[in-house]
Amino acid sequence: MVLSDVEDRRQALELGREDLPRILRAKDAGVSAPASGVLSVVGTPIGNLSDASPRVIQTLKSADLLLCEDTRVTSKLLARFDVHVPLQRADENVLDQRVEPTLERIEAGDRVAFVSDAGMPGVSDPGQRLVDAALDRGLRVEVIPGPSAAICALVASGLPMEHFFFEGFLPRKAGAMRARLEELSVVPGALVVYESPHRVATTLARIAEVLPDREVALVRELTKVHEECLRGRAPELAALVAERDEVKGECVVVIGAPTEEELLGRRDAASRGTQSLEEAIRAGLEEGEPKTKLAKRLAKSFSLTKAEAYDAILRESDR
Repeated sequence: MVLSDVEDRRQALELGREDLPRILRAKDAGVSAPASGVLSVVGTPIGNLSDASPRVIQTLKSADLLLCEDTRVTSKLLARFDVHVPLQRADENVLDQRVEPTLERIEAGDRVAFVSDAGMPGVSDPGQRLVDAALDRGLRVEVIPGPSAAICALVASGLPMEHFFFEGFLPRKAGAMRARLEELSVVPGALVVYESPHRVATTLARIAEVLPDREVALVRELTKVHEECLRGRAPELAALVAERDEVKGECVVVIGAPTEEELLGRRDAASRGTQSLEEAIRAGLEEGEPKTKLAKRLAKSFSLTKAEAYDAILRESDR
């Protein structure tokens, strides 16, 4: 409930005169004044400022200190909703220096809010270390939900998402990116990748090389007027994007999950260095895999014809 003037004065006397501004800000924001310090991890809009929830706005207005990645970006959000609170930069370059002073303020009873430029802090953004340190210190941490580009892109892609893996940004160098995509190729679910507009065409080309059979979606300008979702098999989508003069807006790439056949084939290929054909046959038979299906899979993994693989299975079965 909103504090009455009598309660304002009583709490100010109990907590000390330095806490009076915090109590009055809480009253103006329409929320109860906190009994103790807290770190509020606040999700912010990923493009459309209208997506800021009333709870997000209330939390920002009642904060004693707001940590952010870029004060210029966050200032636009604060101006939109008439929020007046001390602002402090806490990006990856300076976050480690901010941790201890921030924890001390929370221990003293302050409300500290943390936001990234867009989305949920800690998800491919700074913030995880601060949350970890606050929890280790036994301090209260609360999450104020907001939009997530990864989840929004999954939904917009229309691709199956019963299981998915969030990768964030892939390595920039070509060799390292290919190697990472090879590692991710055996994940039994969709893959979510963040990418900048000027690198997304190159990234899609690498995906087409490593995962040519996958369905892929490029989702850009999420929640904005020109939101767009392009879909297709990896090589087709890579070619389509390569033809564009430029790509605008932050991008999310969703790579569809592998088929069961592809997944088994890749796992077999990964283990071929230590597993012989006979061992692979025995493992498949022990799992009850049908012989025709096993032959098809092993033919691909061991560079055999289906007939050769099937004959090898029959020989192994007769032993």
